[in-house]
Amino acid sequence: MTVHTRKKNTRLRGSKTHGWGAMKKHRGAGNRGGRGMAGTGKRGDQMKPLIWKDRQYFGKWGFTSKSRAPETEPINIKTIEDRADTLVKKGLARFENGAYIINLKDIGYNKLLSTGRVTKKLMITTDFATDEAADKVKKAGGEVTVLVAKKPRKEKPAAQAKKKEPAKKLAKETAESAEAAEE
Repeated sequence: MTVHTRKKNTRLRGSKTHGWGAMKKHRGAGNRGGRGMAGTGKRGDQMKPLIWKDRQYFGKWGFTSKSRAPETEPINIKTIEDRADTLVKKGLARFENGAYIINLKDIGYNKLLSTGRVTKKLMITTDFATDEAADKVKKAGGEVTVLVAKKPRKEKPAAQAKKKEPAKKLAKETAESAEAAEE
């Protein structure tokens, strides 16, 4: 059987200070102006020069989720179209057989977006590309090679597919029994 002991707090009811001497003592963080570094530069520039050097003092810092999608550096077809000749001159792309061969990783990008019209034949290699961008390049006679495969869509679980089958069977059975009753 558990023993219930009385709390100290109940014994101190009516004692005004609860055993901490003067009234102003033991009042929590309010007595000392906050907890930790509270108030440093947040209230009336108090102690602000002490924390100017610490750039990470204000704001959120700490852990980030590992489950984030890979960071993308996107570029539009319009930009590639405009700068194709410049990229060839700088040696970041090649012009062979009437087509511009461009690897977006060499330029510093990894995703192709569809804004703009394609008039030149482009052979683009990239990690990511929108479907609309790939279609525009193909219509102009070019090609987009996507290196990172898209994740396949999740199919419906087998349990959901099985639930529909008995309903179909039941409908067939009722139709057959109705035909048999008519005969």
